Amino acid sequence: MDTYIAYFDETGDDGANTASSDVFVLTSIYMNTSVWQDNFDKFKSFRKEIKNKYGLHVSEEMHTKHFVRDKGMYRTYGWTIDQRREILTLFIKEIASLDMKVINVIIDKNKIHTEDYQVLENALTYNIQRIENDSEGKWKFIIISDKGRIAPMRKTARKIRAYNPVQSHFGGVSNNPIKGLVEDIMEKDSEESYFIQICDFISYFVNLYYKNVLKNEALPRRVEQVIDTNFLKRTMATFESGDILNKRASRNKYGLVIYPL
Repeated sequence: MDTYIAYFDETGDDGANTASSDVFVLTSIYMNTSVWQDNFDKFKSFRKEIKNKYGLHVSEEMHTKHFVRDKGMYRTYGWTIDQRREILTLFIKEIASLDMKVINVIIDKNKIHTEDYQVLENALTYNIQRIENDSEGKWKFIIISDKGRIAPMRKTARKIRAYNPVQSHFGGVSNNPIKGLVEDIMEKDSEESYFIQICDFISYFVNLYYKNVLKNEALPRRVEQVIDTNFLKRTMATFESGDILNKRASRNKYGLVIYPL
């Protein structure tokens, strides 16, 4: 039986309040271990090209939010707005060319009406459920996530291995425990993982797409200097054309899983 590797990262705060963020996006990318090395080599070669053309070191973490807003160490490169836009476009095209699948779970905290809603736990459950569904029992998978939220993520993963309630089409709830997940969720520093950085990249753009395109909210001022609504639409269209989005994850055009309903 084949084994897949799934990587997770998020955009937004997982607290139920909207003080720091009103939307939480949990993104997973997953691939067969048989293509992992090819994906890694391809992306590393791409990063070398970016280094040669723009100076961004191959081992430098791509933290998308800070990059777009020109914060922290990114300011030392002195890129123009056009150059940052060019770099983002190249990243989008390269990510869309990888042999993998992507699931995005969006928790819109403005729709939460209960004080005990568990944002991270629900987002993780919905995401794992869809990886499991995609496997159709034909392969197992392990999960690697960025540091910081490992304890509650492991607790949730252990729980749904034993009890994973799913609404039945015939009414009521049935227990469909997760069977494909191997081992506890493991952690890895995003600085040391291109694939976690790719999750961060996709998650950031999905967050902006949801708020700006689907909810018609204005982009933050420092963001709209670099990207606009059309850029966000082209980004999602590029991901779709690359066939990396698991569109079976939901009825949304791009397979975006949005909760609460």
